[in-house]
Formats: sequence, C-alpha cells, structure tokens
Amino acid sequence: GDSVITVHLTEEDKVEDDVVFYLVFTGSTVQHCTSTRKINPGSLETISPGHDCCETVKVALCASREGHPFLVVAEESFQFVQDEAYDAAQFLATCAGNQQALNFTRFLDRSRPPAADVDFLDEKVALAFRHLKLPAEWNVLGADQSLTENIPRETLMHFAVRLGLLRLTWFLLQQPGGRGALSIHNNEGATPVSLALERGYQKLHQLLTEEGAREPDSWSTLSHTVHSGDYSVKHHRGLDVYLLTAEA
Repeated sequence: GDSVITVHLTEEDKVEDDVVFYLVFTGSTVQHCTSTRKINPGSLETISPGHDCCETVKVALCASREGHPFLVVAEESFQFVQDEAYDAAQFLATCAGNQQALNFTRFLDRSRPPAADVDFLDEKVALAFRHLKLPAEWNVLGADQSLTENIPRETLMHFAVRLGLLRLTWFLLQQPGGRGALSIHNNEGATPVSLALERGYQKLHQLLTEEGAREPDSWSTLSHTVHSGDYSVKHHRGLDVYLLTAEA
C-alpha cells in the first residue's frame, strides 16, 4: 500500500479535461477504488491500496464524464505480495507484551544498522504496520492489562526508540497503550524517553515529550484515514487522491 502507480494513456485515451479517471482493484473479498491526478495529457498518478491478503487482483482503469456512461478503458492484473517488512511488522505486532520475543529483538541494537538502512527499515515497517489488521483489543503493552507501570519490562516502544525508528514510534503513540508505554522502565531502568535522550535522538525525544508534537514530515507523504466503518476512505495529501475500500 501507498506505492505510487503511474498510468500511461494511449493516444486514443487522451481525452478532454472534464474526464475523470479511476482505478478499481477487485480482490476476492474487498474492492478498492482510487481517484487519480493528471500529470500531463498522457499520464496519471495514484496510490496503490493496502490489500487484505496476498493474491492477484483485477485492476480496471475507468473513465467518468458528466452526462455520459461509465467506461472501462483498460484492464490488467495486479499482484499483492508479502515482503520482509510485512513479516517484520506481523512479528512485532505479536511481540507486544511478550518479554522473551522483545528481548530477542535487542540483538538488532548490538548490530546497529547504518543510518540509511534504519531509515529504510523505519519507512517500510511503519507502512506495513499501518496496513496490518490489528485485533480490536490490540495494545502496545500487550494483552495483560493487569500489569502496573511499576513492573519493569521491555515494550515495543523501547524497541522502536532504541533503533531510532521515528515513523514507527509515531504510529505506536497513536495506538492503545502507546502513551502509557512512555513511562515504563525496562530491566536496566530506562524508559523510551530516557533512551531517546541517552542516544541523542533529538527529533525522537521531541516527539515523545512535547505536548502537541506534530507527526514527522515523512509521515505526511502517506495516506490518512478520513472515514472508517463498513467501508473506509483514505486521503493522500501529497497527490491529493482518495482511496475507497469496501467489501467486494
């Protein structure tokens, strides 16, 4: 999801400015419809939807014009695959509250990936997390809500801050238990906030401590949910396109 798709029109499809183009993705259980923006008379841009499973779907380029019939201009197949970032996000989501698994993730800290790799990891894993179907009861601190803040333990927030994952930290902050995780000490006595300070992650520390801190700049390049329920609508500010997802 959220990858940029470019559509190149053939000469006969380059039509008047009042024609609006859409892409319709039809999967086995859900259907997505995205608006497009015209880059030039022969090219359109839109955003790929986050899909609910790995499968090949049918994608149709449709044209709409007031007072005229709806038209299917072209059809093609489109494959959704599960990559390493999605696997990592699924693993981390199931790690919430699992001390053995969270302690295992600390080996990444010892290997300390280069900054460019960390940025890539942050972008891909945060994006994958956004498209995961998290259970309604999912919590950053895990399923056991009887634990108090006084019990030292590792959390997903410690993991994200330790590696300097700005986007993932922002995502976790918006989830149930995200803010509560900020004051929890691990076995070394460190909170996510003190870890950010200790490691010199200034932007991250700002994000965790400033009241009304804004989302990272890079986050604004992703689509945002503007309606959810039986169907969902997302808006991508950068391209100014909308994505509608509903049961097929």
